[in-house]
Amino acid sequence: MATTAEYGLGQFTYPRGWFMVADAEKVSKTPLNVRFFGRDMVIFRGESGTPYMVSAYCPHMKTHIGRNTTSFLIQQGRHVEGESISCPYHAWRFSGRDGKCNHIPYFSVIPPEAKLDAFPIVERYNAIFYWHDPEGGPPTYDLPVIKEWEDPQWVQWHFDDLGTMNLHPVEVVDNICDIQHLHSIHATTPEYFETEIRGHRVWQRMGGRHELLAVDQTAADFNTWYTGPAILISRFVGDAQSMMFITHTPVDDGVTYVWHATLTKAANPKPTEADVKAARDYQELSRFAFAQDFEIWSNKQPCFQPMQLPTDGNFAKVRTWYRQWYNPRAEADRYLNQSEGIYTIRGLPSAPDDEDRQRALQMAD
Repeated sequence: MATTAEYGLGQFTYPRGWFMVADAEKVSKTPLNVRFFGRDMVIFRGESGTPYMVSAYCPHMKTHIGRNTTSFLIQQGRHVEGESISCPYHAWRFSGRDGKCNHIPYFSVIPPEAKLDAFPIVERYNAIFYWHDPEGGPPTYDLPVIKEWEDPQWVQWHFDDLGTMNLHPVEVVDNICDIQHLHSIHATTPEYFETEIRGHRVWQRMGGRHELLAVDQTAADFNTWYTGPAILISRFVGDAQSMMFITHTPVDDGVTYVWHATLTKAANPKPTEADVKAARDYQELSRFAFAQDFEIWSNKQPCFQPMQLPTDGNFAKVRTWYRQWYNPRAEADRYLNQSEGIYTIRGLPSAPDDEDRQRALQMAD
């Protein structure tokens, strides 16, 4: 495990950006206890169904408000009432909306300091997302738009929860430009490859034969990109149309949590049971392909400076782009000026200049 400071990424321990903090299907009135960005937090749904995320420790006596199953208050079903959550120790109750204490059962005056930190979250794509910013500013970019999510012909995903690994997320992001691992890890032979950096996105465009995902061994096209430092989408067009979604979030400095999912277009306008099964089977193939990376990451030493060869892919540019998220937003342009551009691999063609590539370029606006 290595830290942000050891990688020399910037002023902040944890990056600015949108991050997944929970599988929405696991969020209910029963509190979900999570730890991200070096903090313990609790996620729960109010009686309206709205999800909330608050800091975990009651200001009264520092009790964890979510980690309890035996308190009489919990046994009575009063842990979450309305849009508020109660501490199981002395029943101080806190609003999920703003974290403020709104009831103490044995005292009429509520101290102004009696509050939890409340974190604004967004529910989308079966996930709960949180905008994290060490400077406390508003989002500088939007969550990715996945228009296929509302298309009934596309089978919506359920997340694969891959858990934690003792690896800094910078080494996860390295994969976006790493062409040479594709054959040995994923049995993929690239026929063209390029990396492009623009603003808050970095793309990998690759075409070639994937011996696992392309059943008939024909060439396939992959358009893969990061939106911000942590949300990766890969559109795959081959023997099937699908979209892989991978997201990772810092737990502690040098520890990362990872989820995976796949959205797949069914053969029929209204998916049949067979279509849904085929989509689930395809997600499992995709999960296995990603697990090949996950196993490598989980069993390596930190790499502060790759011993880069000319045909490895441009790690230096990607890591420079990545540094914008660990430094004040006012300095982002400095890192973009050093990294933006299209980078190819010696001996391989760049991506075809087709409509998909032009649409990708327009996304940087």
